[in-house]
Amino acid sequence: MSTEDRFIDIEIKLAHQEDLVEALNLRVYEQQKQIDKLEGMCAALAQHMRDQSQSGGAGGAAHERPPHY
Repeated sequence: MSTEDRFIDIEIKLAHQEDLVEALNLRVYEQQKQIDKLEGMCAALAQHMRDQSQSGGAGGAAHERPPHY
């Protein structure tokens, strides 16, 4: 194998590596956006649960029998 062939092979491998790194970077970015969205949803749900517990549950006690019994 000549030196030129080796350089061509290395350049091909480098191009594939660059494509792979770019694809992985894009995937990490998309996952971070999804994580941020889910964290926001969890924070909103936690706030909603705190608001419900502070307002007395608005539906009575959790272990109280329904009125039709």
